[in-house]
Amino acid sequence: MHQLTFIVQQALFLVLVASAPPVLMSLVVGFTISVFQATTQIQEQTLSFAPKVVMVFGVLALSGAWIGNQLLRFTFHVFDRFPYLIHQ
Repeated sequence: MHQLTFIVQQALFLVLVASAPPVLMSLVVGFTISVFQATTQIQEQTLSFAPKVVMVFGVLALSGAWIGNQLLRFTFHVFDRFPYLIHQ
């Protein structure tokens, strides 16, 4: 039971780490565009959507290999521990 709890804890941490780059980039771009809209008084709601999508896809393209490597490493780790999970 302790092994299963540890694996779930690692999985949740991996979700946070793997999703951090696109989420943080979206936050930065959204904040920047909001400041721009507030200073220029442009109240267009769709103005922030396109730059966010472009930047998130760019970050995913740049960090996709790293995210995939982390997921693959975690999967191998879980499969290596699988016999210990069954026998407990």
